[in-house]
Amino acid sequence: MLLNRESARTGDFRVKMMNLVLAIGIMIFLGFLAGLIFERFKFPMITGYIVLGILLSPSLLGVIPAGTVKQLDIITDVALGLIAYLIGSSMHWEDMQRLAKPIAWITLLQSFGAWIFVTVIVAVLGPVFMPQEPFWQTMFPMAVLIGAVSVATAPAATMAIVSELRAKGSFTTTLLAVVGLDDAIAIIVFAIATGISRPLVKEAGEFSVYHMLGIPLLHIVGSALLGIAFALVLFYVVKLVRTREFLVVVIVGTILLCTGIAGYLGISSLLANLTLGFLIINFVKRKELNLVVEEFENLIFVLFFVLAGLHFDLSVLEVAGTLALLIVLARCSGKYLGVRLGATISDASDSVKNYLGLALLPKAGVTIGLILLAAREFPSFGVIMLNAVLASTIINELIAPPLTKYAILKAGEAQVVV
Repeated sequence: MLLNRESARTGDFRVKMMNLVLAIGIMIFLGFLAGLIFERFKFPMITGYIVLGILLSPSLLGVIPAGTVKQLDIITDVALGLIAYLIGSSMHWEDMQRLAKPIAWITLLQSFGAWIFVTVIVAVLGPVFMPQEPFWQTMFPMAVLIGAVSVATAPAATMAIVSELRAKGSFTTTLLAVVGLDDAIAIIVFAIATGISRPLVKEAGEFSVYHMLGIPLLHIVGSALLGIAFALVLFYVVKLVRTREFLVVVIVGTILLCTGIAGYLGISSLLANLTLGFLIINFVKRKELNLVVEEFENLIFVLFFVLAGLHFDLSVLEVAGTLALLIVLARCSGKYLGVRLGATISDASDSVKNYLGLALLPKAGVTIGLILLAAREFPSFGVIMLNAVLASTIINELIAPPLTKYAILKAGEAQVVV
C-alpha cells in the first residue's frame, strides 16, 4: 500500500515536471519563431515574444494552463537578476564622467517627470473608468506604482538600434548613460512607491514617514550593501578562474546567490545585482565578465517576455486597455518634457534637447519585472495593473523603436546609410 502511494506521488511529480519542461520548450521554440516573424516586419523581437505569450495564455488559447504559469514564475526572479547585472555592467564610469552635468539633470527630471505625469493622470482619470473602486485603497496606490515602473527605459531595444545604426557621438553617449541610470532610478522609485502603497492597502492607519521613506531607504541601502559584498567576493574568485567556461559558472552562480539572498532578506535583488554589475565592470575591468552573460541573454529574454505575456488576462482588457493608453500618453509627455527641461538647465546641445526625449520611450524588461512583483504583492488590483502595463508596453514597443531611430538619425550620429 505504501509502495503504491509512493508510486502515485512519483507519477504526479513526473507529470508536473513534464508539464513544466514541455511549457519551457514551447516558450523557447515558438518564442524564437515569433520574434523572427515580428523582426521581418521591422518590429522588435520582444514584441513577438509578448504577443506569443498572450496567444498561449490561459485567457486566450489556454495552451499553457494557469497552474503551470504560476509554477514558472521563478523564471521572473532569475531573469531579473541577470538583467539587472547586465544593466549595471553597461554603466562605464569613464564615459559617464565626460557628460556628467547633462546626464545628471536629464536623468533626474525625465525620470520624475514620467513618475509624476503617469501617477497624476491615472489617479485623476482612473476613477472615471473604475468608479466602484475605493480611491485611497485602490486607485491612488495603483497610480503611484504604475507611475514608478513607467520610469524605466528598455536598454535592450535602445542598444539594438544603436548597434544597427552604429551610432557614435555625444548624443549616443548621453542616451546610453541615461538609459542605464534610468533603470537604477526606477528600482529606487519602485521601492519608495511600494513603501507608500503598502500601508494604504494592507495597513490602514499605519501610514507614516517611516513606512513611506524609512523602510524603502533601509531596503535600498541593504540592497546596495549586498551588491558590494558579492562584488568583493567575485573580485577575488575570478582571479582563480582560468577558463571562460568556468567564468560563466562563477558569474551566474554569484548572480543567483545574490538574487536568492536578497529575496530571503526581503530587499531588492534588482538593485543588489545592478550594484554588483557596476562595481565588477568598473573595478575588475575584464570584458568577458559582461560578455559571458550576454551570450545567453537572448534565451533569458525569450523566456521572460513570453512569461510576461502569459500573465495577460483578456477578461480585464476593457479597463486595462483604457488605462494603457493613459499610461503611454502620460509617460511620453513626462519623459519628453523632462528631457527638454534638463537639457536646458545643463546647457546640453540642441540635438540632445530636441531629440533625446524621443529616444527614451522604449520600455520592457525592468518595467515588466517590477510590475510582476507589484502584482504579486497587491493582488486586490494586481490583475488590472499588470495588464494595463503589459498593454502599454506592447504599444510602446510598436511606436518607440522607430522614434528612437528617427532621433539618432536627426542627431546626425548614425554611421550607416539608412
